[in-house]
Amino acid sequence: MNTGSPTPAVYGESERPPRGDYARGGQVQADYTCPQDYASYTDADHDTYRRLYERQAAQLPGLACDAFIAALPSLGAKDRIPRFQDINARLRQATGWEIVAVPGLIPELPFFQLLANRRFPVTDWIRRPEEFDYIVEPDVFHDLFGHVPMLFDPTFADYVQRYGEGGIKAHHLGAGEKLARLYWYTVEFGLIRQPQGLRAYGAGILSSVGELQHAVRSPQPHRLPLDLVRTMRSRYKIDSYQSTYFVIDSFDQLFDMTAPDFAPLYERLKSEPDIEAGALLPGERSLGLG
Repeated sequence: MNTGSPTPAVYGESERPPRGDYARGGQVQADYTCPQDYASYTDADHDTYRRLYERQAAQLPGLACDAFIAALPSLGAKDRIPRFQDINARLRQATGWEIVAVPGLIPELPFFQLLANRRFPVTDWIRRPEEFDYIVEPDVFHDLFGHVPMLFDPTFADYVQRYGEGGIKAHHLGAGEKLARLYWYTVEFGLIRQPQGLRAYGAGILSSVGELQHAVRSPQPHRLPLDLVRTMRSRYKIDSYQSTYFVIDSFDQLFDMTAPDFAPLYERLKSEPDIEAGALLPGERSLGLG
Protein backbone atom coordinates (compact mmCIF):
# COMPACT_ATOMS: atom_id res chain seq x y z
CA MET A 1 0.00 0.00 0.00
CA ASN A 2 1.00 3.61 -0.41
CA THR A 3 2.96 5.25 2.36
CA GLY A 4 2.15 8.67 0.97
CA SER A 5 -1.04 9.92 -0.62
CA PRO A 6 -1.57 10.20 -4.37
CA THR A 7 -2.46 13.73 -5.32
CA PRO A 8 -5.81 14.45 -7.01
CA ALA A 9 -6.04 15.66 -10.57
CA VAL A 10 -7.39 19.09 -11.38
CA TYR A 11 -9.11 19.65 -14.73
CA GLY A 12 -10.38 23.08 -15.71
CA GLU A 13 -10.89 25.83 -13.15
CA SER A 14 -12.72 25.50 -9.87
CA GLU A 15 -13.08 27.50 -6.69
CA ARG A 16 -12.84 24.41 -4.51
CA PRO A 17 -10.32 21.58 -4.27
CA PRO A 18 -11.14 18.24 -5.92
CA ARG A 19 -13.41 16.05 -3.83
CA GLY A 20 -12.43 12.62 -2.60
CA ASP A 21 -10.31 11.09 0.13
CA TYR A 22 -6.98 10.33 -1.55
CA ALA A 23 -5.46 8.94 1.65
CA ARG A 24 -7.97 6.43 3.02
CA GLY A 25 -5.55 5.24 5.64
CA GLY A 26 -3.00 4.17 3.04
CA GLN A 27 -5.47 2.12 0.99
CA VAL A 28 -5.06 4.14 -2.21
CA GLN A 29 -2.49 2.45 -4.42
CA ALA A 30 0.14 4.16 -6.59
CA ASP A 31 -2.15 3.68 -9.60
CA TYR A 32 -4.94 5.46 -7.67
CA THR A 33 -7.08 2.35 -7.26
CA CYS A 34 -8.55 1.49 -3.88
CA PRO A 35 -11.18 -0.82 -2.36
CA GLN A 36 -14.78 0.25 -2.89
CA ASP A 37 -15.78 1.65 0.50
CA TYR A 38 -19.19 -0.01 0.38
CA ALA A 39 -19.83 0.14 4.12
CA SER A 40 -19.65 3.94 4.02
CA TYR A 41 -22.77 4.30 1.85
CA THR A 42 -25.78 5.49 3.80
CA ASP A 43 -29.44 4.76 3.14
CA ALA A 44 -29.65 8.28 1.70
CA ASP A 45 -26.76 7.50 -0.68
CA HIS A 46 -28.51 4.38 -1.95
CA ASP A 47 -31.74 6.32 -2.34
CA THR A 48 -29.96 9.02 -4.35
CA TYR A 49 -28.61 6.34 -6.70
CA ARG A 50 -32.06 4.75 -7.03
CA ARG A 51 -33.74 8.05 -7.89
CA LEU A 52 -31.02 9.00 -10.38
CA TYR A 53 -31.22 5.58 -12.03
CA GLU A 54 -35.02 5.65 -12.32
CA ARG A 55 -35.12 9.17 -13.72
CA GLN A 56 -32.42 8.54 -16.32
CA ALA A 57 -33.62 5.09 -17.38
CA ALA A 58 -37.06 6.52 -18.15
CA GLN A 59 -35.52 8.84 -20.76
CA LEU A 60 -33.50 6.29 -22.70
CA PRO A 61 -35.99 4.99 -25.31
CA GLY A 62 -35.47 6.80 -28.60
CA LEU A 63 -32.42 8.67 -27.30
CA ALA A 64 -29.82 6.10 -26.15
CA CYS A 65 -28.07 3.74 -28.56
CA ASP A 66 -29.16 0.11 -28.77
CA ALA A 67 -25.92 -1.23 -27.28
CA PHE A 68 -26.36 0.87 -24.15
CA ILE A 69 -30.00 -0.09 -23.62
CA ALA A 70 -29.20 -3.78 -24.11
CA ALA A 71 -26.35 -3.71 -21.58
CA LEU A 72 -27.89 -1.54 -18.86
CA PRO A 73 -29.46 -4.48 -16.96
CA SER A 74 -25.93 -5.88 -16.54
CA LEU A 75 -25.32 -3.21 -13.87
CA GLY A 76 -27.57 -5.26 -11.61
CA ALA A 77 -29.29 -3.57 -8.70
CA LYS A 78 -31.35 -0.51 -9.51
CA ASP A 79 -32.43 0.35 -5.98
CA ARG A 80 -28.99 0.67 -4.44
CA ILE A 81 -25.37 1.32 -5.41
CA PRO A 82 -24.04 -1.96 -6.85
CA ARG A 83 -20.98 -3.72 -5.55
CA PHE A 84 -18.21 -3.43 -8.13
CA GLN A 85 -17.23 -7.07 -7.65
CA ASP A 86 -20.71 -8.16 -8.74
CA ILE A 87 -20.54 -6.12 -11.93
CA ASN A 88 -17.04 -7.41 -12.63
CA ALA A 89 -18.21 -11.01 -12.61
CA ARG A 90 -20.42 -10.19 -15.60
CA LEU A 91 -18.11 -7.66 -17.28
CA ARG A 92 -15.04 -9.89 -17.31
CA GLN A 93 -17.04 -12.64 -18.97
CA ALA A 94 -18.47 -10.27 -21.59
CA THR A 95 -15.38 -8.31 -22.70
CA GLY A 96 -12.48 -9.02 -20.34
CA TRP A 97 -12.81 -5.62 -18.64
CA GLU A 98 -13.16 -4.83 -14.96
CA ILE A 99 -14.03 -1.70 -13.03
CA VAL A 100 -11.79 -0.47 -10.23
CA ALA A 101 -12.60 2.03 -7.51
CA VAL A 102 -10.77 5.36 -7.37
CA PRO A 103 -11.22 8.23 -4.87
CA GLY A 104 -11.96 10.85 -7.54
CA LEU A 105 -10.36 12.39 -10.60
CA ILE A 106 -6.95 10.93 -11.38
CA PRO A 107 -4.04 12.25 -13.46
CA GLU A 108 -3.68 11.64 -17.16
CA LEU A 109 -1.00 8.94 -17.23
CA PRO A 110 -2.47 6.61 -14.57
CA PHE A 111 -5.83 6.98 -16.29
CA PHE A 112 -4.40 5.95 -19.65
CA GLN A 113 -2.53 3.04 -18.06
CA LEU A 114 -5.66 1.68 -16.43
CA LEU A 115 -7.59 1.82 -19.70
CA ALA A 116 -4.76 0.15 -21.60
CA ASN A 117 -5.03 -2.76 -19.15
CA ARG A 118 -8.83 -3.01 -19.50
CA ARG A 119 -9.46 -1.54 -16.05
CA PHE A 120 -11.98 1.29 -15.94
CA PRO A 121 -11.69 3.71 -12.99
CA VAL A 122 -14.98 4.41 -11.21
CA THR A 123 -15.28 7.09 -8.53
CA ASP A 124 -16.90 5.38 -5.56
CA TRP A 125 -18.56 8.32 -3.79
CA ILE A 126 -21.98 9.68 -4.73
CA ARG A 127 -23.22 13.25 -5.05
CA ARG A 128 -24.94 15.12 -2.25
CA PRO A 129 -28.72 15.67 -2.36
CA GLU A 130 -28.27 19.33 -3.32
CA GLU A 131 -26.27 18.20 -6.37
CA PHE A 132 -28.97 15.84 -7.60
CA ASP A 133 -29.45 17.65 -10.92
CA TYR A 134 -25.86 18.70 -11.59
CA ILE A 135 -22.43 17.81 -10.29
CA VAL A 136 -19.09 19.22 -11.44
CA GLU A 137 -17.00 16.07 -10.93
CA PRO A 138 -17.96 12.54 -11.97
CA ASP A 139 -19.44 10.44 -9.16
CA VAL A 140 -20.36 6.78 -8.90
CA PHE A 141 -23.66 7.29 -10.71
CA HIS A 142 -22.05 9.03 -13.70
CA ASP A 143 -19.30 6.45 -13.96
CA LEU A 144 -21.47 3.36 -13.45
CA PHE A 145 -24.62 4.33 -15.31
CA GLY A 146 -22.94 6.41 -18.00
CA HIS A 147 -19.78 4.45 -18.81
CA VAL A 148 -19.99 0.85 -17.75
CA PRO A 149 -22.86 -0.43 -19.94
CA MET A 150 -20.91 0.50 -23.08
CA LEU A 151 -17.96 -1.60 -21.86
CA PHE A 152 -20.17 -4.66 -22.41
CA ASP A 153 -20.05 -3.97 -26.16
CA PRO A 154 -16.97 -5.83 -27.49
CA THR A 155 -16.04 -3.34 -30.21
CA PHE A 156 -16.48 -0.26 -28.05
CA ALA A 157 -14.59 -1.95 -25.22
CA ASP A 158 -11.69 -2.61 -27.61
CA TYR A 159 -11.78 1.05 -28.68
CA VAL A 160 -11.43 2.23 -25.08
CA GLN A 161 -8.44 -0.07 -24.53
CA ARG A 162 -6.83 1.14 -27.75
CA TYR A 163 -7.47 4.71 -26.63
CA GLY A 164 -5.65 4.01 -23.38
CA GLU A 165 -2.67 2.56 -25.22
CA GLY A 166 -2.58 5.59 -27.50
CA GLY A 167 -2.92 7.86 -24.49
CA ILE A 168 0.29 6.57 -22.95
CA LYS A 169 2.13 7.41 -26.18
CA ALA A 170 0.41 10.81 -26.39
CA HIS A 171 1.44 11.62 -22.84
CA HIS A 172 5.11 10.98 -23.60
CA LEU A 173 4.81 13.04 -26.81
CA GLY A 174 3.23 15.97 -24.97
CA ALA A 175 -0.04 15.51 -26.87
CA GLY A 176 -2.28 14.39 -24.03
CA GLU A 177 -4.51 17.45 -24.24
CA LYS A 178 -5.22 16.89 -27.94
CA LEU A 179 -6.05 13.23 -27.41
CA ALA A 180 -8.22 14.10 -24.41
CA ARG A 181 -10.50 15.96 -26.80
CA LEU A 182 -11.11 12.74 -28.71
CA TYR A 183 -12.17 11.06 -25.47
CA TRP A 184 -14.43 13.99 -24.62
CA TYR A 185 -16.19 13.95 -27.98
CA THR A 186 -16.52 10.16 -28.20
CA VAL A 187 -16.56 8.33 -24.86
CA GLU A 188 -18.17 11.25 -23.01
CA PHE A 189 -20.26 13.07 -25.62
CA GLY A 190 -20.44 10.86 -28.70
CA LEU A 191 -23.45 10.36 -30.98
CA ILE A 192 -24.03 7.43 -33.33
CA ARG A 193 -26.31 7.26 -36.34
CA GLN A 194 -28.56 4.19 -36.17
CA PRO A 195 -31.22 3.17 -38.73
CA GLN A 196 -33.82 4.85 -36.51
CA GLY A 197 -31.85 8.11 -36.30
CA LEU A 198 -29.30 9.73 -34.00
CA ARG A 199 -28.64 8.12 -30.63
CA ALA A 200 -26.27 8.86 -27.75
CA TYR A 201 -23.46 6.57 -26.66
CA GLY A 202 -21.37 9.07 -24.66
CA ALA A 203 -21.52 8.79 -20.87
CA GLY A 204 -21.74 12.52 -20.29
CA ILE A 205 -24.94 12.59 -22.33
CA LEU A 206 -26.43 9.34 -21.07
CA SER A 207 -26.04 10.26 -17.40
CA SER A 208 -27.37 13.82 -17.76
CA VAL A 209 -31.03 14.62 -17.21
CA GLY A 210 -31.00 17.56 -19.61
CA GLU A 211 -28.26 16.91 -22.12
CA LEU A 212 -29.76 13.68 -23.45
CA GLN A 213 -32.66 15.53 -25.05
CA HIS A 214 -30.43 18.44 -26.06
CA ALA A 215 -27.82 16.27 -27.78
CA VAL A 216 -30.19 14.04 -29.73
CA ARG A 217 -33.27 16.17 -30.41
CA SER A 218 -32.49 19.88 -30.10
CA PRO A 219 -31.90 21.84 -33.33
CA GLN A 220 -29.46 24.15 -31.52
CA PRO A 221 -26.12 22.26 -31.40
CA HIS A 222 -23.96 21.47 -34.41
CA ARG A 223 -23.52 17.81 -35.28
CA LEU A 224 -20.54 16.93 -37.47
CA PRO A 225 -19.09 13.68 -38.81
CA LEU A 226 -16.28 12.50 -36.57
CA ASP A 227 -12.90 13.45 -38.04
CA LEU A 228 -9.76 12.97 -35.99
CA VAL A 229 -8.05 16.25 -36.83
CA ARG A 230 -11.23 18.32 -36.52
CA THR A 231 -12.08 16.69 -33.21
CA MET A 232 -8.63 17.12 -31.67
CA ARG A 233 -8.57 20.79 -32.70
CA SER A 234 -11.95 21.43 -31.06
CA ARG A 235 -12.19 23.01 -27.65
CA TYR A 236 -15.07 22.09 -25.37
CA LYS A 237 -16.90 23.49 -22.36
CA ILE A 238 -17.27 21.68 -19.06
CA ASP A 239 -19.93 23.93 -17.51
CA SER A 240 -22.71 23.87 -20.12
CA TYR A 241 -24.35 21.62 -22.68
CA GLN A 242 -22.12 20.97 -25.66
CA SER A 243 -22.57 23.21 -28.67
CA THR A 244 -20.96 20.68 -31.04
CA TYR A 245 -21.24 16.90 -31.16
CA PHE A 246 -19.40 14.47 -33.43
CA VAL A 247 -21.29 11.60 -35.05
CA ILE A 248 -20.10 8.12 -35.98
CA ASP A 249 -21.84 5.51 -38.14
CA SER A 250 -20.68 2.47 -36.17
CA PHE A 251 -18.35 1.41 -33.37
CA ASP A 252 -16.28 -0.43 -35.96
CA GLN A 253 -15.64 2.94 -37.62
CA LEU A 254 -14.53 4.38 -34.30
CA PHE A 255 -12.18 1.47 -33.63
CA ASP A 256 -10.67 1.54 -37.12
CA MET A 257 -10.02 5.30 -36.95
CA THR A 258 -7.69 4.79 -34.01
CA ALA A 259 -5.59 2.05 -35.63
CA PRO A 260 -2.90 4.27 -37.27
CA ASP A 261 0.06 5.78 -35.45
CA PHE A 262 -1.04 9.22 -34.22
CA ALA A 263 2.49 10.67 -34.01
CA PRO A 264 2.32 12.30 -37.49
CA LEU A 265 -1.12 13.63 -36.57
CA TYR A 266 0.24 15.32 -33.45
CA GLU A 267 2.97 16.97 -35.53
CA ARG A 268 0.34 18.32 -37.91
CA LEU A 269 -1.77 19.63 -35.04
CA LYS A 270 1.14 21.73 -33.78
CA SER A 271 0.70 24.04 -36.77
CA GLU A 272 -3.11 24.10 -36.82
CA PRO A 273 -5.00 26.47 -34.50
CA ASP A 274 -7.60 25.33 -32.04
CA ILE A 275 -11.27 25.72 -32.94
CA GLU A 276 -13.50 27.36 -30.36
CA ALA A 277 -16.39 25.35 -28.97
CA GLY A 278 -19.45 25.71 -31.18
CA ALA A 279 -17.62 27.23 -34.15
CA LEU A 280 -18.13 25.97 -37.71
CA LEU A 281 -15.34 26.10 -40.26
CA PRO A 282 -15.97 27.40 -43.79
CA GLY A 283 -17.85 24.83 -45.80
CA GLU A 284 -19.02 22.82 -42.77
CA ARG A 285 -22.68 22.01 -42.39
CA SER A 286 -24.36 20.46 -39.41
CA LEU A 287 -25.87 17.03 -39.97
CA GLY A 288 -29.63 16.64 -39.82
CA LEU A 289 -31.51 15.05 -36.94
CA GLY A 290 -32.86 12.15 -38.96
